[in-house]
Amino acid sequence: MDRIVRKIVALGLVLAMTGVGGLALADTKEKDVAKANELLMKSRQSFNDLVKEEHPDKSIPRDLLAKAKAIAVFPKVLNAAIGFGGRHGKGVVTVRGADGKWSPPALFDITGGSWGFQIGAQSTELVLFFMTDGSVKSLVESKFTLGGKAGLAAGPMGRSAEAATDIKLNAEIYSYAKSKGLFAGISLEGARMSADKSNNIHFYDADVSTQDILFNGKAAKVPESAQNFMAALPD
Repeated sequence: MDRIVRKIVALGLVLAMTGVGGLALADTKEKDVAKANELLMKSRQSFNDLVKEEHPDKSIPRDLLAKAKAIAVFPKVLNAAIGFGGRHGKGVVTVRGADGKWSPPALFDITGGSWGFQIGAQSTELVLFFMTDGSVKSLVESKFTLGGKAGLAAGPMGRSAEAATDIKLNAEIYSYAKSKGLFAGISLEGARMSADKSNNIHFYDADVSTQDILFNGKAAKVPESAQNFMAALPD
């Protein structure tokens, strides 16, 4: 009898622990989704701030927007040291398909050491434009180093760039950063991008890979925050 009782008690403990674990997982997923929604909202605002800049010396060339094959937005990158040092941020990436439509955004992390833009201990907004098929394909690598395989350059801005209708966009990736209220071209050599796989699964509530989201159209249910972000992108 004692043996049977012990088994019943053990089974009850296992069931209780499973229930607690399930609740913890559900709570983690809910928090991840909430953070992703906030990230998409801030990314949309950062992108709008860049492309809607009305100052003639701070405008982004429309030709660059029209030719971009992918866009990455990191609305908050924290800088841990003055000058060169560790940096980390979260953002989103979307890819323009052959039909001209943008893919649902995938969640990404960015980390870096020696960036060329010394801005001290503060946060920065980053926007990256991927201009070639090769640079876009690099996004599905486990860790993609900016300025490694793909050529990287500070993004052109201002009246001279806009006036040059035959502007030669030779770099594979153009990068911009917002500091002290204004965007400017920035060098990000050595920064590394990687997909946030677990949060992508939580956000889309499906077992989808970065490839599935950006290239295969397998993100069947696109949350409203992601749709709002996509609506802000250039045609």
